[in-house]
Amino acid sequence: MRRPRGRPTSGRRPVRPAHEAARFVAAVAVAVFRGGRVLAMRRSPLKDAGAGAWEALAGRVRPGEQPLAAARREAREECGLEVAIDPRPVASYQAKRNLEDMVMVVYRGASKAGDVVLSDEHDAFAWMTLAEFARACPFPLLVEAVRLASEAGGRRAPRAREVKAT
Repeated sequence: MRRPRGRPTSGRRPVRPAHEAARFVAAVAVAVFRGGRVLAMRRSPLKDAGAGAWEALAGRVRPGEQPLAAARREAREECGLEVAIDPRPVASYQAKRNLEDMVMVVYRGASKAGDVVLSDEHDAFAWMTLAEFARACPFPLLVEAVRLASEAGGRRAPRAREVKAT
């Protein structure tokens, strides 16, 4: 016997047609460390979301792309550095990008040498201490994720952590 769509059954959530289902932007961030500092990027004033905000390397996951592959691509595209990325995420959280719901997966990376080459997405960069990054970045969940990435250091984190708003 088929159940009608949209009707709850035995405590389960109702089944919704695909066009009504919640949609999320999938995104990744990479906290890149060098010499005890994290790479902070200032978003171009021309960006549609977060213009002028300091952040870690970040970007959307393309359709069919794995999050780790997206993290590697974003690192290449946004800073031009060779970044060694730990394949195990250090944190994840849900946020808003303009009016869209976004799920962010955060990785830890390290870059031993090289010069940052800015893309058109950013107009400045700085190697910041965690305290400087916490003061400059307007996104508290990203600040917490970068702190967790810093704690992970060169060792593997026991598991990815969900960062929650307080």
